[in-house]
Amino acid sequence: MRHAATGPAPGPVGYDAELRRHHEVLRAAIGVQRHDHVLDIGCGTGQTTRQAARTARAGSAVGVAVSAPAIERARELARAEGLGNVTFEHANAQTHPFPPGRFDLAISRFGTMFFDDPGAAFANIRRALRPAGRLVMMVWQARERNEWDVVIRQSLGAAEGPAVIPSGGVDPFSLADPPAVTQILEAAGFAGVAFTDVCEPVYYGPDVAAALDWVRGFACTSEILKRLDPAAAARAAGRLREALAAQLSDDGAWFDSRAWIVTARRRGDRTQPRPAR
Repeated sequence: MRHAATGPAPGPVGYDAELRRHHEVLRAAIGVQRHDHVLDIGCGTGQTTRQAARTARAGSAVGVAVSAPAIERARELARAEGLGNVTFEHANAQTHPFPPGRFDLAISRFGTMFFDDPGAAFANIRRALRPAGRLVMMVWQARERNEWDVVIRQSLGAAEGPAVIPSGGVDPFSLADPPAVTQILEAAGFAGVAFTDVCEPVYYGPDVAAALDWVRGFACTSEILKRLDPAAAARAAGRLREALAAQLSDDGAWFDSRAWIVTARRRGDRTQPRPAR
């Protein structure tokens, strides 16, 4: 499906440009308030963190990510924008010792799907929230509902058989199933878990060459291409180029996608059992 632009074309591709439609939807759903203290999980280069800091002028925003280069870039951008109420930490939100009850709000734009132990991670995030603090995160729905993933995998595996998903890698669709996610969050101490369907396209570049370069940088794409012999890899790249060309419109290459906005609130502390006498 081709999409008409809603405003200026985003220009060169990058992660923030890819998700520009999602960013606006998530920003509206988060609803940061002036005095909020916000924790941004998997913040990348900090677009969502900086946006939260600009809104929470009497509060603060803290972004955490496991990529040291991304965190350094986030700090550079915050300094360039003159934001004094935002900080960034190179940390894993699953294990980082956040101050208990520090934050009013925990947010994430596609940054919570990669925990080794989601239960432990969300329990740690819950402890960082004040009583009744909120969690608002965006995650991908099932891979078959995301055109970008379907087309890429079909292109990479068409002639050589189905593209084999590398084992042991990250799974961007690990939080796609609402019942399973609800169970994880409730076990971690959250209540009122709700899901909102998001149907927005992702942007892969202004032309086919840029889009191909962007997609070849995906971990799943590069791993699959590495497993093919040179001739098969060249054929797969050619099919991928054709698939990207089919998505091209006047404002670049776009793919349909489906995501969830997941919201929840911190449940009150469990009553501790009294010691036996």
